[in-house]
Amino acid sequence: MESIDKYLSAEDVAQKFNLSPQYVRSLARKGKIQAKKFGNTWLIDNTILHNQDFIFTILPDVKDQVCTEINDNQYKVLSFFSGAMGLDIGLSKAGMNILLASEIEPNTRKTILLNRPNIGLIGDIEKYSASEIRNYANLAKTESIDLIIGGPPCQAFSTAGKREGFNDKRGNVFLTFIDRIIELKPKIAVIENVRGLLSAPMTHRPHVERGFGYPPLTPEEEKGGALSFIIKKLEEGGYSVSFNLYNAANFGSPQKRERVVLICTRNKKRAPFLIPTHSENGEYDLPKWMTFREVTEGLDESKQEYLKFPEDRLVYYRMLKPGQYWKHLPIEIQKKAMGSSFFAGGGKTGFFRRLDWNKPSPTLVTDPTMPATDLCHPEQDRPLSIQEYMRVQEFPDDWLFWGGIKDKYRQIGNAVPISLGEAIGRHVVRLLNNETIEQYPNFPYSRYKDTNYDLFMKLMKKREQKSEQLKLVM
Repeated sequence: MESIDKYLSAEDVAQKFNLSPQYVRSLARKGKIQAKKFGNTWLIDNTILHNQDFIFTILPDVKDQVCTEINDNQYKVLSFFSGAMGLDIGLSKAGMNILLASEIEPNTRKTILLNRPNIGLIGDIEKYSASEIRNYANLAKTESIDLIIGGPPCQAFSTAGKREGFNDKRGNVFLTFIDRIIELKPKIAVIENVRGLLSAPMTHRPHVERGFGYPPLTPEEEKGGALSFIIKKLEEGGYSVSFNLYNAANFGSPQKRERVVLICTRNKKRAPFLIPTHSENGEYDLPKWMTFREVTEGLDESKQEYLKFPEDRLVYYRMLKPGQYWKHLPIEIQKKAMGSSFFAGGGKTGFFRRLDWNKPSPTLVTDPTMPATDLCHPEQDRPLSIQEYMRVQEFPDDWLFWGGIKDKYRQIGNAVPISLGEAIGRHVVRLLNNETIEQYPNFPYSRYKDTNYDLFMKLMKKREQKSEQLKLVM
């Protein structure tokens, strides 16, 4: 007969982990933890109390922790808004030592510790002073920081959202991040964000309060006001700022994902642009862009983990070949497939989209089954799998993600492509070592124009002059 001594009650487990008994019983009822019911009592095998999977399941969140990584005099890096650490993996490949990660989402925090159990970990950046951050990174007061890097929440600046900029709570976190950079004084700071940052206002004026009968927009309310404010704040804090909009495919990523990267240096010399490693068609004697086929080759179809498309969408996917989307359907079927969206504006290229084997993937999103941003396999009648997402974002095959399938898609989809992270890391190393950095004149870093520091500042200056002229007229 099995001894009851090897079991703990739900109440015992709750007390051990500072949880409510009701929460532990709920996990047992749902089958999320292994437990047996004896009468009205749930019992948990005490031998699994030190099992990491059990602990991560039982805890709604993991605790912050001080870094216990060996500080081996590599370049010291503090990472903020770290997500599943795609950017950090790239930096590590460039020889950088990530001492601290900052993340607020519980499952993503667990992902960080699954893969980097000794890293320093904190949560909401607004809740930690500069000295507390140093303590969690296990850095002495006098110890220098080579790099602080992070991508603050981008929804406040996204072209798909309301574009509230710094009126949005997430925009304010951006400003806190800049404050911490200035207080911690790293030799270099890197900020990455969405393309929408280039045109987001500092202050949002409702559209009903613009035009005839209202005063002209101030520089802060104009497009680009948010970035202009960020640059000024960093420069006042002692940093020179350089930026451009970069397509990750130009750095070896099998994905056409565009991100603004600001490089801030504590000297009067502005950093040059990142060094591309690839070009679309082999221009500049560089290798051609990586393709979806190249990076997903060898994956076993029987072992793919994925969500499913609804049957009414699959009807149309079965009519499409690799690289095709809704416009490749017969016109009458287009109208039926798209419904009211057929008559809406825009290119709508995300609807009924099969990937092309021989091109980079489009930007990965946090859910590949949303109708306007579908990411369908080139030949299989399914969305891209978790394993394909990992390959496109270049995560190692053995990188672990905590959570359900939707959590995994979200964490991978939000990541920075690892090749871009490595390119940033190598660039920072060159800057720290005062190396000569090769430049590629007129290189098409992005499919958009006028997206670098010099051109942006010229535009801002013109708008400022225009605003001053309007003030004189009024």
